[in-house]
Amino acid sequence: METILGRHWHHLPLQEVAGILETSPEDGLDIFELERRQKRFGPNRLPDSKPQPALVRFLLHFHQPLVYILLSACAITAALQEWVDAGVILGVVLVNALVGFLQESNAVNAILALAKTLDIQATVVRAGKKQRVPATSLVPGDLVLLQSGDRVPADLRLVQCRDLQVDESSLTGESLPVAKRIEELPPRTPLADRANMAYASTLVTYGVARAVVVATSEATEIGRISALIASSEALATPLTRRIADFSRLLLYVIIGLAGATFAVGVLRGETWLNMLMASVALAVGAIPEGLPAAMTITLAIGVRRMARRHAIIRKLPAVETLGSTTVICSDKTGTLTQNQMTVRRILAAGAEHRVSGVGYAPSGSIDPFDPARDRGLLECLRSGVLCNDSALKEIGSGWRVEGDPTEGALLTAAAKAGILQGDIESALPRLDAIPFESQHQYMATLHEGGVGEPRLAYLKGSIESLLPRCVNALDASGGEAPFLLADTQRLAHAWAESGMRVMAFARAELPPEIDGLAHADVSAGLTFLGLQGMLDPPRPEAVPAVEACQSAGIRVKMITGDHGATAGAIAQAIGLGGAAERALSGASLAGFSDGELVDVAEAASVFARVSPEQKLRLVQALQARGHVVAMTGDGVNDAPALRRADIGVAMGLEGTEVAKEAADMILTDDNFASIEAAVEEGRGVFDNLTKFILWTLPTNVGEGLVILAAVLTGAVLPILPVQILWINMTTAVLLGLMLAFEPKEAGIMRRPPRDPEAPILTRPLLQRIGFVGILLLAGSFGLFEWALSSGASESEARTVAVNVFVIGELFYLFNCRSLTRSMFSLGVFSNRWLLLGVGTMLLLQLGLTYLPPMNVVFHTAPIGGEEWAAVAGVGLVIYVSVGLEKKLRRAFDRGAET
Repeated sequence: METILGRHWHHLPLQEVAGILETSPEDGLDIFELERRQKRFGPNRLPDSKPQPALVRFLLHFHQPLVYILLSACAITAALQEWVDAGVILGVVLVNALVGFLQESNAVNAILALAKTLDIQATVVRAGKKQRVPATSLVPGDLVLLQSGDRVPADLRLVQCRDLQVDESSLTGESLPVAKRIEELPPRTPLADRANMAYASTLVTYGVARAVVVATSEATEIGRISALIASSEALATPLTRRIADFSRLLLYVIIGLAGATFAVGVLRGETWLNMLMASVALAVGAIPEGLPAAMTITLAIGVRRMARRHAIIRKLPAVETLGSTTVICSDKTGTLTQNQMTVRRILAAGAEHRVSGVGYAPSGSIDPFDPARDRGLLECLRSGVLCNDSALKEIGSGWRVEGDPTEGALLTAAAKAGILQGDIESALPRLDAIPFESQHQYMATLHEGGVGEPRLAYLKGSIESLLPRCVNALDASGGEAPFLLADTQRLAHAWAESGMRVMAFARAELPPEIDGLAHADVSAGLTFLGLQGMLDPPRPEAVPAVEACQSAGIRVKMITGDHGATAGAIAQAIGLGGAAERALSGASLAGFSDGELVDVAEAASVFARVSPEQKLRLVQALQARGHVVAMTGDGVNDAPALRRADIGVAMGLEGTEVAKEAADMILTDDNFASIEAAVEEGRGVFDNLTKFILWTLPTNVGEGLVILAAVLTGAVLPILPVQILWINMTTAVLLGLMLAFEPKEAGIMRRPPRDPEAPILTRPLLQRIGFVGILLLAGSFGLFEWALSSGASESEARTVAVNVFVIGELFYLFNCRSLTRSMFSLGVFSNRWLLLGVGTMLLLQLGLTYLPPMNVVFHTAPIGGEEWAAVAGVGLVIYVSVGLEKKLRRAFDRGAET
């Protein structure tokens, strides 16, 4: 047998396909050949992707630069037999690792979900015998039988088919079931247009077929997508990239300062043991130990807020990434649209009618419509109900169609005129039908017309198949009128160019004695009843959501597998691109180099008939321009791009498990408006993270400066490593974390996205951090020396210094509630969690100062009221100074604007 891997089968004649595969289109493979091929090709299953063991994922939380410093500090203090200090440092490291491990989302396992889609049964013919077998046993050359409801078990070349329709939306993005045929096609036919093929994981919705397996497991189209997922790198988010850069910089600074401190102290004559402890204290003080846990918990709070707005976050950093998003690449069907076909235009009795309402709910109206006078319109709607094999059902709070989406749209349109399916079918019972076949392009049904009256045949189908058969038309009163073929064709083509699917309707009167319906009975002499134009309409909330994103500086692009005309019409309706912009097709994209695609992806807003590889290339092209890309999708074909995007967004209601596993976020309502809401929440989360970092770093700066100042002046250390850890961890949890509960500030969606390459902290914020750090240095070192000169012990003086840091942070916390504005402009009581944290922190600080067990562990001692007054004075100076700095900066910015 010739090699079959990598072949394109759609352009080969059936005889050549059978010859290459050495199989029989009637009897299939014989048993011996089957066994030989099963050994050669293996099971029809995609390889599993093994997740990392839990222990490995836990240990990876220690693989961070700053953790290495803390572990080194722990080892040094243990070697010096400072067991309490070593135990506290190790405890801090373990708590941070445990919090990160528990909050970590489950490992991405999209390939495992893909494998599950192939775990089905198949009907085959082997050695001339029909049998049911596991789909995993299929091999190239197997003869497979398909019928309505079957999941296609492998990639197949159709040999015979009758009325076969396949839902390929999960693979190609096509919103409607695709009619299949067996004739060969041109070699360059795109995947979505290969009507003589059926692909693994797609669903048969109508008809029957016989087909030959041409590819299994990894050689299938879904297998190729699996390989794309495996090769698509999951990018670090903007936040994780910035934190990693910040950690590396801090690592070098800390090592340099600690080494300099040790060297200077030894040169000044200090013992190496004291200088080693001083270096450890400086290193511990300079590390923001609470930052990893605070970042994780702040993101988790954002997750909870987003869940209330229909967005479920699977990976914590995705919360912040949403706030950084500069481009949203959205699928069309079901996200920007209702995913429910809706009749929007009707032509009947020479008049156009507009239909309001969206989806399958029979609410809305037809304008103009007068039931007493528009008998021609009623007959057009009636034909759409009678020539119909689907049903409309109210399920829970919504309406669903059982059957074909286009037939559901016809039932809904008729219901808006008061024509109910049950009533009309009782009045005109069906006697026979001609099902839709791709070669005929129409469906016809035969109905009783009453005693002694002619029987009625109703037809619906394409304009190409029905219009030439019509010889007259109905007028408004139901009488006969001339049929204007050319005018009708022009209108139908105009509707089609606007993105609508257009169906024609006709009627024939047949003799009362006819019991069956044949194609010859409806081949000519028909009465034209009208046209109905339908489309999957935009979601009403999608328009303001797209507008809000654009106002926020976020570009929205539509990337769909649907037809260009449909995509362009929806894009224009929701405000994407210009009025004259046309959808760029996948065939056009294939001709661009990677470099050219970067410019094309930047300029265009609508992409249609796009393959999985092209979706992936578009995401990569936008990222090459420096964009932070959010990509939405629901199908298997979307998974590689979802994984590659900075944030992948899957649909919770209609999305495949593969898409959900590849995504960072899942929408529980499949609504684009929820993406806009999530972006707003993401911006709020980043603001609160920035506030936390702005609040915590001055403490680390101040602590490092205090240790450095003590070494340079030859003084004893004002604060010890264990005291530094107390300050850093307790204040981070009880004070800093309360900033995570700050409500979003006004105008958050009226500012442009952050530059992905911009640092977390701007120059003004860095200047503020240095300023507050110097105030903490002056206050703590100054009061420490003052307490010693007043006769206090070293433990008492250190207790004063520790309280300076805590109370200073407490006052500064109120400054950090807004980066630019005063706390009073936000409302003093608008964040009650912050007030609770402040009260709890004060109680703990009193315990640290006055409880004997705490005095022993943390080397503290009770202090008097005079010392507390001095400490409070330092905190007040910090609050007033920062408030004045923000006020001056606001005045300067206003002056610069004018």
